[in-house]
Amino acid sequence: MTAHDALELSAIAAGVTFLGFVVGAGAMRLLRGRSIAAQIVALTCSTVVAVIAGAYAASRAMFISQHDLTALGVVLVAAGTVAIIIALVLGARIGAASRSLVETARRLGDAGSEPADALEPHAPNELAQLANELAATTARLNEARARQEQLEASRRELVAWVSHDLRTPLAGMRAIVEALEDRVVNDPATIDRYLRTLREEVDGLALLVDDLFELSRTQTGALRLHFERVSLGDLVSDALAGTAPVAAAKGVSLEGRLLGPPPTLEVSAPEVLRALRNLLENAIRHTPDDGSIVVEAGRDEHVPEWAYVAVHDTGGGVPNEDLPRIFDVAFQRDRARTPGAAGGAGLGLAIARGFVEAHRGELRVHNEHGGATFTMRLPLERA
Repeated sequence: MTAHDALELSAIAAGVTFLGFVVGAGAMRLLRGRSIAAQIVALTCSTVVAVIAGAYAASRAMFISQHDLTALGVVLVAAGTVAIIIALVLGARIGAASRSLVETARRLGDAGSEPADALEPHAPNELAQLANELAATTARLNEARARQEQLEASRRELVAWVSHDLRTPLAGMRAIVEALEDRVVNDPATIDRYLRTLREEVDGLALLVDDLFELSRTQTGALRLHFERVSLGDLVSDALAGTAPVAAAKGVSLEGRLLGPPPTLEVSAPEVLRALRNLLENAIRHTPDDGSIVVEAGRDEHVPEWAYVAVHDTGGGVPNEDLPRIFDVAFQRDRARTPGAAGGAGLGLAIARGFVEAHRGELRVHNEHGGATFTMRLPLERA
């Protein structure tokens, strides 16, 4: 090939390439508001046409035989047709995948929306990854929405129970105050009894307010823990000593068992002690007269880095349908256990769970041997 021929072919190739670039850029500019599938098809078609035109123009300059030139033209037309058909199929497939993604994104915030179905196997990897991320996001949003609805239901239930627990003692206190104010009673014995009842009602309201405060600390992130090394045996002993008078007044026996040497934990002692007392008070409340409660503590044999405390009562157990909600705020299970047991606002177990989870621990419940067993597990070291 002479230098003149090489220069001529280079000029033809450059000119046709530039023409293809201009046509492709113009097509992309005209279709910039259209779908990605239409843009891919237009870009592919302009590229194929530019390649065919460049090959044919160069062949006219190179070939002498008209027969060879005609044969090349047929080959180029056939190859270009197949390439355009492939571009149309690819564009349609990408268009379908992109429309599916758009529909999935449109339903992303809708209540009850289901995760998107997987794209077809031959979809581009980027679109498939985007579809998977949208599906995972939809699942997370559904879980968050379910948790929000559950929290909202618990909040309404809590307001209802607290309103009930406030209304009843306040009505009694108002009646007592009015009786004293109107001097309906005059004898000292009755006045002393009224004052004693008034003080008890005030103490009960103070306990309810304290429970609400502790619950708010666990749910709003305002809980501040002061960690220290304490013995699990000391915590259990203090909890048993604090609840023993209540159990004795009801005729319920308390028994503590320590399996092995008492492990030491790095915890915030007041919160852990409050959680243990709440579990014991709950067990006493739901255990019939002359029943028994066994508290077992020690190092977890399955996970040596953890310690546990199990509180087992003989109150008949928790109905299976109530087990998933037993630690919810304001959940009442008195109807399912000892008849006539006082339940309060149902905050004790919710507060206990909040304190345990603040230590990165676990609080679970299951039924066994005619009663319920609440098991609290805590890491030995600060999590």
